[in-house]
Amino acid sequence: QVQLVESGGGLVQTGGSLRLSCAASGRTFSRSIMGWFRQAPGKEREFVAGISGNGGRTEYADSVKGRFTISRDNAKNTVYLQLNSLKPEDTAVYYCATQNPLYVIIINSPRVYEYWGQGTQVTVSS
Repeated sequence: QVQLVESGGGLVQTGGSLRLSCAASGRTFSRSIMGWFRQAPGKEREFVAGISGNGGRTEYADSVKGRFTISRDNAKNTVYLQLNSLKPEDTAVYYCATQNPLYVIIINSPRVYEYWGQGTQVTVSS
């Protein structure tokens, strides 16, 4: 069993920044591909970013490339998502998740992620 707890969300103005954290426990964290997803009201959950177990590989959705940065600290069992140059369309609940270890590359479909956190709300005002 894996427990994931997100934090760091909040209300910011357009152009502002936030840093989300996801603390993990319950399984060998350093072996897990981790992903960040988001879901806005009335929309499907969408991939934002993913990172390999050792942090050497990352993937981003086109909509956040150049603005968001995913990273991890395996000593702290924590994955981060730095959100810069925020836009109103970034408003959503952000979730972290662990990818099924059967898949060895970062996949952007939420269907291959096994464990999810409760989410943290990010609201960007215009």
